[in-house]
Amino acid sequence: MIPSALPEPDVFTADSGEPALRWGIVGPGWIAGEFADALGAHTAQRVVAVASRSLDRAERFAAERGIETALGSVDALLARSEVDVVYIATPQSDHAPTALAAIAAGKHVLVEKPFTVTAAEARAVADAARAAGVFAMEAMWSRYLPQASVLRTLLADGALGEVRSVLADHGQAIAFGPDHRLFRPELGGGALLDLGIYAVQFASMVLGSPDRVTARGWMTESGVDASGSLVLEHGAAQAVLHTTIAARTPTTASIAGTEGTIDFAGPFYNPTTFTISAAAHGSPVLHWQDPTPLRGFAALAWEATALARFVGEGRTESPLHTLDETISILETVDTARAQIAAG
Repeated sequence: MIPSALPEPDVFTADSGEPALRWGIVGPGWIAGEFADALGAHTAQRVVAVASRSLDRAERFAAERGIETALGSVDALLARSEVDVVYIATPQSDHAPTALAAIAAGKHVLVEKPFTVTAAEARAVADAARAAGVFAMEAMWSRYLPQASVLRTLLADGALGEVRSVLADHGQAIAFGPDHRLFRPELGGGALLDLGIYAVQFASMVLGSPDRVTARGWMTESGVDASGSLVLEHGAAQAVLHTTIAARTPTTASIAGTEGTIDFAGPFYNPTTFTISAAAHGSPVLHWQDPTPLRGFAALAWEATALARFVGEGRTESPLHTLDETISILETVDTARAQIAAG
């Protein structure tokens, strides 16, 4: 039954007892800059070192953000005793080897999405982290946004009844360039791993692992998936997902159940708003607005504080986005990519 009032989000408020971890960043690109800025402005966490194969690049990144140490190799960062956790923001083809090296050095890891290029790589990283007793988590920031907390409560309370349909879409118009990482298969390029992963994880959060995956799409001349449409079957429910690097799409999402529907405004994977209404035609609509002050990429702070809280609790993985689920999501992506490549 649709509630008369929506629940308050359970958010990862900074300075709420979590340890102030010391972070090292590997791969000082655009998203790493957004992440470091969010940590500095909105968390109790501190970036103490940054590493790149280009020392000049690391030094510029560090100077812009007041980071103490800039290094010209991953090994040099991993040797620093003051680094507690490593945020990995390299091209996804480097995620698994860098994460494995960090784990072997006894560091906790936060790995940008996609966690790895394949489910087999993700399983290897998860196994290594569990054996070493260190924390490992995919940086799927959407799971830690206030809207995700509200959604989890609504689903747990059965507000929508039996979920029958999940729709999600993520497309961006990326101009082709032979050197662009998204058009290079050796770097883990393509729409599904970089953009579609958001839609797949959304469906997974609501419905779990699918019983069957059917995917159709088309490939670029460089050999990556440019566009894909997926149908995920979950018994009596289906998830219909779409992703593309050939066009900008609405990036909206919805969940429909026997008792009601939730519609997320685009981009659904960012801090956003949603509406919820009962299944009966003409039912009143409730609007949810994020009550917190963090907007845009400032909201990357939520996942960093979540990681610190989980580490402080003695956990070795996120209860909101487990390693097993991360592997399952990549199994879905593996299957979809293979079907699209096969035509």
